[in-house]
Amino acid sequence: MTSFQSSLGEDEGIAEELAESQREISIAEFFEKNKHMLGFDSGARGLVTAVKEAVDNALDATEEAGILPDIYVEITEVGDYYRLVIEDNGPGITKEQLPKVFGKLLYGSRFHKREQNRGQQGIGISAAVLYSQLTSGQPARITSRPKGQSEAQYFELIIDTDTNEPEISVDETTSWDRPHGTRIELEMEANMRARSQLHDYVKHTAVVNPHARIELREPGLDEPWKFERATDELPAETKEIRPHPHGVELGALIKMLEATESYSISGFLQEEFTRVGKKTADSVVDAFRDRHYGRELAWSPPSSRSTVTGATNDDVADAIEAAVANKGAAATSAFAEGVAETVAENDRLSRSELEAIVGNVADAVEDDTGRTFGSTVRENATTAAWRVIAGVGDADDADPADADSAGSAEATDDPDSADASADGDSPIAADLYALVDEATSTRKDDAAIRAMAEALAFRVADLEGDAFRIARDDLERLVADAANFVAEQHDATFGETARENVVEAVWSRARTVPDDPPKVREVAGDRDAAADLLEAMRGTDILAPPTDCLAPITAELVEAGLRKEYDADFYAAATRDAEVHGGDPFIVEAGIAYGGEIPADGSVELLRFANRVPLVYQRGACATTDVIRTIGWRNYGLDQPGGSGMPNGPAVISIHVASTNVPFTSESKDAIANVPAIEDEIELAVREAARELKSYLNRRRSMQQRREKQDVLGRILPEMADKVSEVTGRPRPDIDGALARIMNNVSVEREREDGTVRLVVENHSDVNEQLEITDIVSAEPTDVSEGTVVDMDGEWFVQWNPEVASGDERELTYSVDGDADFEISVGGVETEKLTVNE
Repeated sequence: MTSFQSSLGEDEGIAEELAESQREISIAEFFEKNKHMLGFDSGARGLVTAVKEAVDNALDATEEAGILPDIYVEITEVGDYYRLVIEDNGPGITKEQLPKVFGKLLYGSRFHKREQNRGQQGIGISAAVLYSQLTSGQPARITSRPKGQSEAQYFELIIDTDTNEPEISVDETTSWDRPHGTRIELEMEANMRARSQLHDYVKHTAVVNPHARIELREPGLDEPWKFERATDELPAETKEIRPHPHGVELGALIKMLEATESYSISGFLQEEFTRVGKKTADSVVDAFRDRHYGRELAWSPPSSRSTVTGATNDDVADAIEAAVANKGAAATSAFAEGVAETVAENDRLSRSELEAIVGNVADAVEDDTGRTFGSTVRENATTAAWRVIAGVGDADDADPADADSAGSAEATDDPDSADASADGDSPIAADLYALVDEATSTRKDDAAIRAMAEALAFRVADLEGDAFRIARDDLERLVADAANFVAEQHDATFGETARENVVEAVWSRARTVPDDPPKVREVAGDRDAAADLLEAMRGTDILAPPTDCLAPITAELVEAGLRKEYDADFYAAATRDAEVHGGDPFIVEAGIAYGGEIPADGSVELLRFANRVPLVYQRGACATTDVIRTIGWRNYGLDQPGGSGMPNGPAVISIHVASTNVPFTSESKDAIANVPAIEDEIELAVREAARELKSYLNRRRSMQQRREKQDVLGRILPEMADKVSEVTGRPRPDIDGALARIMNNVSVEREREDGTVRLVVENHSDVNEQLEITDIVSAEPTDVSEGTVVDMDGEWFVQWNPEVASGDERELTYSVDGDADFEISVGGVETEKLTVNE
């Protein structure tokens, strides 16, 4: 012990002195000293984070109100500081709520909602206010005009970090030209060194929110940077869902149990969770009973057991008759035979099932004979029959003379003193022999199997009571103990797989107990019972949560966003079906743009999004990046040095994860955590879009090779024709249609004779072709076959849409008087597969 430690506590009152220095810390005070956790770790990044938080709030507010977003962002230099102004056309904020929204951390409307939102914690915009006041000492200036009000409300406020409450310095009404919306103005210590990240955020926000119009003004920009909307379609409205049984933890479950108004576990499950109806609740309750009470082991009745001699179905009836007295011969016989016959119809029985059979038969015989079979008689009959079925108890356990000896008077015998026989010929050992034999490999000899069955039967017979109730964990320990005994005494090994198979064989034959589950209040007050319920919920197959709580962008709008901001040759997008992680549904979408004006040097550009918000920082720590690096991009036509890592080439890859609870790596929400289920879906979405890219690149390479071949043929065919004519002395061969035939092209040839123009279309390819043919003529055409004519400023467009079968030919005609100029255009087929002779 150090000298300091040895002296600590020698002075009286040291604990009180230490206690006086301790005090509660507000959340605002905590983040005042840990602002880096929220993304405000430098002036450059702080400015980007403040823009991000304000724009995200604006997008959420407008969408919730069903308004197409118009967002204005302005950054100006003010002395040693930067002033950030962000305006939106949202529904506005009420006077009562506005100070708390901007001046109180952890204040929001979305934290407890299970639906897709950009923000949830109620930290973002108030953290920007906190950063502003810490670095500039200036209050936030906020103007908001709720929709339908004639004036706007103007506030100036800071956050009191000791109390995490807004401190308002100005509260007044003002006029504002916007009919509704919110404006926030912040001054902060910042710089523009993160200009590229700021531009990426704004541009990527426009990509992933094609319904938004965004305008950015900043120092150094000659003109505002404007992003127009690509669609007037708002994201689908999301709906809040209840928790999913697979997504809660023990503490949360206990809290829900304490707060619910339901009395029964079944009612609690159906009222508090999504995707739980009566049938699913019953399955969970059964699984809960299995864990809380254990199961009752079930054994074969004598009628289906061939390995034990001496016990027959008649023995069941005889045992029951011997246990019943004073009921008359006919009623007793009917009762005994009825139970024996019903027992024989089952392949296995637990004691509770036998009790039910005895009760049902007793009720039926009472109705038929008028004789009363009371609870003691029924218990004696059950004990007697169970002794034959399971081989437990002594013959003296039940004295029929004690039962109903005085009419309806009943005795109270205790059958629980029965002892079980566990020798090799006992019913239990016989059943267990069959189970062990079936569950283990053929390499186990009969002696080892029999030893294991007898060791297991001995331990089962030692269970408390004669109903053989046991939890699965206890059954696993019991099997392991029997296997260890057999290994020591008989030199026979039962490994882990064999033990698991034996446990599963015995457990699958066991029966769920009929006991009612404990009430909600009992479970809430018993941590072990709540843990059993949680495991039952997690172990039950339950439908995935509904996905109307999510609003994916959709593949069409992912592609539209890429088209709007990237001039490329190829676009593809994919939206996956919803999956579930930790009870929270999520959807992954991916898009790819390739070629065109996208720079070809260096790595591809990766766009990462979560709930329609761009992730600008910590790219290397994000699951999205990890997945892109592990995909073999060479298979999809992109260069990838070393076969792993980020691919190179003129491409943009966009990935969007939408979820009710995106698992971020930190409070700054810059990167998605490495969750296997989400990573798998990211990979599948990217590969789906990449397959389209591969097809496009393969087709483009094929067309390039075709063009090169046609160029070669175009050069050598005339030379060959001239050479043939020279060598043979004959006229030069007509090669006009040769190129099309050799290349299996579609050929379009114009012929004019007198005033008639003929377009001959020949399809030399192996597929049918739907063509779009336009002949532009400088003179008015007449007698057009099958087509249409459009007059545009002295030029006539003669148009046809013929379908030409493989190997077939079509002739299109029209008439023109006098001289005319012609220009033909053919669509519907790749240029490389087309030959036009005019």
